[in-house]
Amino acid sequence: MLIDSHCHLDHFPDDEVEALLDRAQAAGLCGMVTIGTRLSAASINRRLTRHARPDLAIWCTIGTHPDHVADETVPDPDQLAAMASAPEIVGIGESGLDYFHGEPAVRPLQQDSFRAHLRAARKADLPLVIHARNADDDIAAILAEEHETGGPFRFVLHCFSSGEALARTALSLGGYVGFSGILTFPKSEELRRIAGQVPADRLLVETDAPYLAPAPRRGKRNEPSFVAHTASVLAGLRGIEEEALGTLTTRNFRRLFSKAA
Repeated sequence: MLIDSHCHLDHFPDDEVEALLDRAQAAGLCGMVTIGTRLSAASINRRLTRHARPDLAIWCTIGTHPDHVADETVPDPDQLAAMASAPEIVGIGESGLDYFHGEPAVRPLQQDSFRAHLRAARKADLPLVIHARNADDDIAAILAEEHETGGPFRFVLHCFSSGEALARTALSLGGYVGFSGILTFPKSEELRRIAGQVPADRLLVETDAPYLAPAPRRGKRNEPSFVAHTASVLAGLRGIEEEALGTLTTRNFRRLFSKAA
């Protein structure tokens, strides 16, 4: 059984969600996490968890994506941690740094928001879902500094497409690495090399749906059921059967997202 550790159900029309979940179950999923991108809209993802079924769990996270920091207030870590006490909320984020979209003037605000989310995750003892784009050095520096000054915290580098140095830093700090459909793209040879080397107990799979549909669905709207394609490629890279990869990544997910029942 597979778990899509990162999708955005709030980006789909309400009247399509049930059919989307039908396809997810048919593809072998037993759960998914719908990820928050605006703290002010946390109630939307919390509501979407009510679509859960006996054999298909739905959890959520709350937080503000770095692309939206200019439109949202940097959260107080204590207040954010308190908000995350609801049973359906299993993580904080996604937060992080995006220097591809973020102009230099907004980068300090992204960094402030990232640190606030990280500290909230530590206080709540929940994993932080990290978005990293064109900001490897600053992500690594903040992770290392916060670990040294404040103590350990749980986290995952989601939709990993960064370099080997950031992967090494994250792993050295106890982090996990989530792989999306990018892993299946023809030009992702270096990413596949990294994915083949990440310790087996730190691997997760995800879709980031509705974005980044994997081959052979590339160019179409992504959805949680497509995580099976990414899992198949990752299994091949690791030299294991697809069923074993599903068991492995689901076990890893439950270890990291320990609040997910």
